[in-house]
Amino acid sequence: MRKLLFIVVLSPIVAAMGWLYFHERELSDYGPAYHEFAYITNGKSNTVSVIDLRTFQPAKTIKVGSEPTGIAANSKKNEVYVVNAGSSNISVIDAERNTVVATIGVHGRPFFIDVSADGKRGYVANSGSANFSVIDLEKRVVIKNIRVGSSPGLARISPDGGTVVVSNRGDNTISLIDAQHLTVRDTIPLCQQPEDIAILPDSSKAFVACAASEQVASIDLKNDKLLALLDVGKTPVHLALKPDGGELMVSNFDSDNISIIETTTNEVGGSYLIGTHPTRGLVTADNSRLYVSNFGSNTVAVYDIDIGKMIATLPVGSRPDGLALSQSQNYLLVLNSASGDVTVIQKRTPKKKFEPGEYSLLTMIPVGVQPNNIVVKSFVLAKPPSK
Repeated sequence: MRKLLFIVVLSPIVAAMGWLYFHERELSDYGPAYHEFAYITNGKSNTVSVIDLRTFQPAKTIKVGSEPTGIAANSKKNEVYVVNAGSSNISVIDAERNTVVATIGVHGRPFFIDVSADGKRGYVANSGSANFSVIDLEKRVVIKNIRVGSSPGLARISPDGGTVVVSNRGDNTISLIDAQHLTVRDTIPLCQQPEDIAILPDSSKAFVACAASEQVASIDLKNDKLLALLDVGKTPVHLALKPDGGELMVSNFDSDNISIIETTTNEVGGSYLIGTHPTRGLVTADNSRLYVSNFGSNTVAVYDIDIGKMIATLPVGSRPDGLALSQSQNYLLVLNSASGDVTVIQKRTPKKKFEPGEYSLLTMIPVGVQPNNIVVKSFVLAKPPSK
């Protein structure tokens, strides 16, 4: 009887202690005026899924154009732009109402959009038309279509707003465009099949990944010339730049590793095994951690940049691809392209002996078919005018 009483009394205490040790921390309360949403393009559903990052619950599913791919948020206004490759247009989403408020037609088969730092212009490479479109985001019209090379994959604006870099996959070149006069300043031959582009914060250099030649090109944007072709791993598909611009992380899909480029010296500092078929990389705002989605092993790798070592491998859904961080940097969102969901991973600092490690699974959220890109938009709604 004493043993039974001991079990009856002790069990709730043990359970309570376990809950205190292992439960997930409550999400921060920013007040009712604060909003933070994740927007996910679902390529085979022709929709955008909206997730409320205050509660990590689905908020809305928005119908857009055909085959949505790229997506970007405006830093100066509460709008999100969706690139529809199949219908060759851009859907403009009002983030306050989460509704499509405009559709802007561009040319054939666009995949991505980049938005200028001042929030006034959008740049879209049209892969099927050998040109790119410059969009006035305030008037929501195309200002100009500029002829570039064959099969342009990406158009990226420099942080200072002076140069648009366009990677032309079909003829192995990049086009450099004067963003003020909207004219082609130069065309530079590069390595084979250039696509992803990273531009340094001071706008002095651009780096371009060439998937077919196992190289990354370094380009001087002040003098419009090729500086170096840097040998990396097989099929470099994505570039993740540290916010301070000092290092560039290259995801080498067919080498199962990452290469780290020192951007000042144009040297490959080293290569590190990271997982099967790494697809995307994302560096935290404090420059300390790199997250890499491993498409072939259904994991996300955590690489500590300061110590130069992979410190965790986190299981996620099937065929992970796109990545995003919450505004607080405490939650990593992973798009699982085959399973049609989003894995949310929480980062925290364990304070008790028996708590789990630094990273833990918070939840998994179903979205649409073949989610491929994600952007996070946070804002505070202005108070309604007093009556």
